[in-house]
Amino acid sequence: MARVLIVDDSPAETKKLSDILKKNGHDVLKADNGADGVALCRDQLPDVVLMDIVMPGLNGFQATRQLNRDPGTQHIPVIIVTTKDQETDKVWGKRQGARDYLTKPVSESTLLGTISAVLDEAS
Repeated sequence: MARVLIVDDSPAETKKLSDILKKNGHDVLKADNGADGVALCRDQLPDVVLMDIVMPGLNGFQATRQLNRDPGTQHIPVIIVTTKDQETDKVWGKRQGARDYLTKPVSESTLLGTISAVLDEAS
């Protein structure tokens, strides 16, 4: 299965996503802010990144843009997973390079289906 990097500053949300992914056979990496997420992504090269938006320091939009502009990580699909559900946020997220945008709370089937779709698209 896939190696998934979760970038989220909420321990509860990270645990929820991690539990779903592990239960379904995925390997999980975790970072609790955007800067650490970018660094871990560059170091570990996961198959996909789940990116929160609202985080201290480097936010998810900025981190997604950095990953998308870096030749070493631009091939890694980023899925934004956030509570921000305005259409402008979704458009902005896609402009930063996100392959998809999910609004919390996310169901297990939606999460797994979206990961599968972006991985199929990337390969």
